[in-house]
Amino acid sequence: MEDKTLMNSRTDSTLEEPYRSLKHDFQLLQAEVEELRAREARLNQELEKLRAREAKLKEEVIRSQNRAEMIEGYNELMIEMLSKRKEWLLVIDMNTKEILYCNKKKQEGLVASEVCTACKKRLPFHGEILKWNSEEQYKVWEMTGEADTYYRITSFPIEWKEHDSYVHIIVDITDEKRAAHTLTSKAYHDPGTGIKNRLFFEEYMEMVLREEQNTTLCYLDLDGLKYVNDKYGHLEGDIYIQNFVELIKTNFRSEDTFARIGGDEFCLVLSGSIGELIERKMAEILCDFQTGDYAEYQCSFSYGVVDIDGADNHLSYDEILQKADEIMYECKRRNKEKYPQLVR
Repeated sequence: MEDKTLMNSRTDSTLEEPYRSLKHDFQLLQAEVEELRAREARLNQELEKLRAREAKLKEEVIRSQNRAEMIEGYNELMIEMLSKRKEWLLVIDMNTKEILYCNKKKQEGLVASEVCTACKKRLPFHGEILKWNSEEQYKVWEMTGEADTYYRITSFPIEWKEHDSYVHIIVDITDEKRAAHTLTSKAYHDPGTGIKNRLFFEEYMEMVLREEQNTTLCYLDLDGLKYVNDKYGHLEGDIYIQNFVELIKTNFRSEDTFARIGGDEFCLVLSGSIGELIERKMAEILCDFQTGDYAEYQCSFSYGVVDIDGADNHLSYDEILQKADEIMYECKRRNKEKYPQLVR
């Protein structure tokens, strides 16, 4: 019995060590399992985050694609609209001078090394546009084309499809120039006779005196305009004025300045100090007007001639006119003696 008990005790002692070892290994295995489970949980969390990030990126990609499509559509619309505009829009590479875009020519890629035939024909100054180079951020300049055409060019630098470039917006301003010229012409011309008016004459005389030019001024007064208007009517009075104007224009050069400064008052300005010559010339013209067959009534005018001696002149514009007016009245006095009914 004792032997059996002793044998069992030895058996228990022999098994206890492997048991403790197995228990320890089991505990380690459990710890590893827990660690694996914790790592799996962390990986699942990371995976969820990645999935959420993926979903967000997909949304951003979709939004970017939609935006790109919208911008592309907008650009196509803008390009289509530009192609129908009257003005030219040229985008030129700042370094190579290649034309990157021209709204007048539908073509993929570079347009050409030169302006297309249509633009070249319409824009003979295309060479200046291609060579244009400036550090200015914005410039507006004008060029003249063929057949009295005018263009306004607005130029500025931009980046076009990763190219440092210049944009040139070219507008045909021919009609604008012509309209401005017409307005200027109307502002400086007398509507009744077509010759220059008082505004032009005053500005011209300011220039003559400022530049100290040698000139001759002839002050003219059409005699009897009130008499003709009262007796024969204003229509006949207009004819009387026009006959007088045509007579003066016929006897002088087109470059001589002839202006109407009042209802029956006129001034003629000629280059050089030629007062004596003009005195003789005006006497001949007056004789022609008084004796010619211009109308059924007597025609006549009075005049006064003054030399303006450039740098030696010390008279103002008003003083010159007053001097010419005084000389003119001497002529009018003589005409009144001849034609008392006409000249009052």
